[in-house]
Amino acid sequence: MSSGARSGLIIAVVAIVAIIAAFAFGLIDINQTKETKLPEVSVQGGQTPAFDVDTAEVAVGTTNTSVDLPTVKVGTTKENVELPTVDVKKADQN
Repeated sequence: MSSGARSGLIIAVVAIVAIIAAFAFGLIDINQTKETKLPEVSVQGGQTPAFDVDTAEVAVGTTNTSVDLPTVKVGTTKENVELPTVDVKKADQN
């Protein structure tokens, strides 16, 4: 997967999570103002398509092998940083 495609996928996932969070925390309030009416449809005749599909056989399994893995030592330090603040007012709930 190219880095552009990976970035696009990450942005899409973050956007979807942000929208779900906005609904979950009451930041977005949607009220239906008009009822839905479906059109009347009449269907006659026709035929569904038929398919003959040959698929490849896929075998999935595991195997044991030795792999050289690097060891990494991680440490932390305390630093003072300036963080942004956000003030959010919930949408009116009627």
